[in-house]
Amino acid sequence: MDSKNRKIYTLIFTLLIMGTLFTGCKKENTYSPPPPAKVTVNKPIQKNVTNYLEFTGITEAMDSVEIRPRVEGYLEKVMFKPGSFVKKGDLLFVIDQRPYKAKLGEAKAQLAIEISKLNAAEATFQRMEMAYKERAVSEVSVIQARADVEVAKAAIKSAKAAVQTAELDLSYTTIHAPISGRIDRNLVDAGNLIGSGENTLLATIIKDESIYVYFNVNERDIIDSDLLNGETDSSDIYLGLLNKDFSHKGKIDYINNRVNPETGNIQVRGVFENSKNSILPGMFANIKIPEKTIKNALLVPDQIVGRDQQGYYLLAVNSENIVEYRHIEIGDLIDGMRVIKSGIKPNDRIIVKGIQMAYPGREVSPIDEENSENKSPKTENQSI
Repeated sequence: MDSKNRKIYTLIFTLLIMGTLFTGCKKENTYSPPPPAKVTVNKPIQKNVTNYLEFTGITEAMDSVEIRPRVEGYLEKVMFKPGSFVKKGDLLFVIDQRPYKAKLGEAKAQLAIEISKLNAAEATFQRMEMAYKERAVSEVSVIQARADVEVAKAAIKSAKAAVQTAELDLSYTTIHAPISGRIDRNLVDAGNLIGSGENTLLATIIKDESIYVYFNVNERDIIDSDLLNGETDSSDIYLGLLNKDFSHKGKIDYINNRVNPETGNIQVRGVFENSKNSILPGMFANIKIPEKTIKNALLVPDQIVGRDQQGYYLLAVNSENIVEYRHIEIGDLIDGMRVIKSGIKPNDRIIVKGIQMAYPGREVSPIDEENSENKSPKTENQSI
């Protein structure tokens, strides 16, 4: 009886287990969608911005003087250190003075001779006049004596001019700095003959406490800007070198009076303070000129601006937390912020973080950037 009951219990237990397994297989699998991706959003920054026109140009020294000899001779001395700053009047070069001292002495001697001739001619003229009164000589002799006096006077003037010329030539043997500025190296060494048949270039001095930048502006920019309206120095312009750090501020001081018909450009010159000598003549320069001010312009971080075949775009989150694609027109880049000319509104929530998790039409969980920063733990810089 026990064996029979044991079989019955075993059968019942087996049926219960099979029923449980059968019931479990009948249950349906249900899909649980993932939670919306978290993204950080922020509204565009709104402020007044200035649009700039950009040009390229070449720097030139405000004053530049080529040092050339005015007389011929052998270069005797070089009196400056190449690349140094020289003052107006400093002695730079000395040419052999001996031939010019000799010519000056000769000219002075000739002047003394002519003075003696004048004294003799005047004495002769006086005697002729006295003799003529006594009818001892003819009138022609008196006229001739008077003419000799005038000739002697003219000869003295010529001799004096020769002395001045000799003195001037002698002074040209010492070459002084005509302006204050930085001088380059001497292009001719001592001992060489200079000024023989040509004006030998000896060195160049530049004065670059202020510096010029010449650049060309095309017709369209001339029309769009205020370059031809009012005074040339009415607004600031900015200069940047290869790193485009537009930290040098200057003014426009010259605009050409006509447009080049071949290029359609007009030449413009800006002047910049250069007391630190950080700008050298001949440098390639970038110029920015204020064009117009846009009030309440919209700006977003430049790194969140995307680009595809349709152009530039931003991703925004609407009131239902759905990502929207916004085609935009971009403007200037100002300190890492991109001006958005069209495509967004001031109250739009623009995705600034988590862009890789968002795509148009997808639901997201937006977090305001300011709240996100407030909730994030603050860390202090530590020195190791």
